[in-house]
Amino acid sequence: MVIPDVKAEFVEEFIWPAIQANAAYEDRYLLGTALARPCIARAMIKVAVEEKAQFVAHGATGKGNDQIRFELGAYALHPTITVISPWRMPEFYTRFQGRADLFKYAKEHGIDLPVTPKSPWSMDANLMHISYESGVLEDPAKHAPSGIYQMTVDPEQAPDQAERIVISFKNGLPVHAKNLEDNTEKSEPLALFSYMNELGGKHAIGRIDIVENRFIGMKSRGLYETPGGTILLAAHMDIELFTLDKEVRKIKRNLDVTFSEQVYKGFWFSPECEFTRSCIQKSQDHVTGSVTLKLYKGGVYVLGRESPLSLYNAELVSMDVQGDYEPMDAGGFIKINALRLQEYCRLRQK
Repeated sequence: MVIPDVKAEFVEEFIWPAIQANAAYEDRYLLGTALARPCIARAMIKVAVEEKAQFVAHGATGKGNDQIRFELGAYALHPTITVISPWRMPEFYTRFQGRADLFKYAKEHGIDLPVTPKSPWSMDANLMHISYESGVLEDPAKHAPSGIYQMTVDPEQAPDQAERIVISFKNGLPVHAKNLEDNTEKSEPLALFSYMNELGGKHAIGRIDIVENRFIGMKSRGLYETPGGTILLAAHMDIELFTLDKEVRKIKRNLDVTFSEQVYKGFWFSPECEFTRSCIQKSQDHVTGSVTLKLYKGGVYVLGRESPLSLYNAELVSMDVQGDYEPMDAGGFIKINALRLQEYCRLRQK
């Protein structure tokens, strides 16, 4: 059995590009599972090539996104590989038609399971997040069972004392984190991200309960907890707005959405996703600086930011100093922008 350690690769080559992209599928899901799949597929294919294997297999269901993500990744990296997917084989899914059948089989064969009939939901955990779905969670109106979350404490149980941290970025990538309360510092990517998970979990940060649109065509409910990713996303979005040109940011925002959908649908290794990532990476040339945050009972609050490459001009924007700005120029600007509105009004009055 080969179990490669790809945690550092996962952070640097998958999570970090997602942070640069402010990646969030349908505005909320931070893609913890979707980002892990191409990382796993790549490691799996590497071993398959080394062992001269002709087959690989996965245990993803026939209704979910993961079957697509694993297999698109496998075929993109090894076009001639054969993928075995038991949950799409009639002899398998007709025998095991539901969770009750699987529980029964496991009990009869002495197989220990991480879930029980008393906690009937599926869980997928990796360094970035934990997802929970299926079972009792399939009723979208039913509240999630108490104690289901494992990475984060309940907000009511989080510390009453807030914690302040500073996250530093270079070219849109997190390069340093400092806790202003105890002076803990982290710079190495894996250590930095793990520390963000620790702090986020402690302060109940990163929980969501959503209904999303699966690529395969159905809606599904999912509970996710992404503590470290949520903190870094908040910091990156702030420093990016501080340093990016207005029009570049508008284009980049569209690229962020495109990237998020490409990753969600399993197209990490596609030419279009490579192109999107390269464009996003170029947009980050000036996204350098630091953001001070407060972590408190489920919330991430920005306290301030600074950057040597900021487009913010304190003198220009000040209400107390005129600077090089000529207020009279605003009149012409307003008239030009009002022209089409006046014409639209004329059209409606016909």
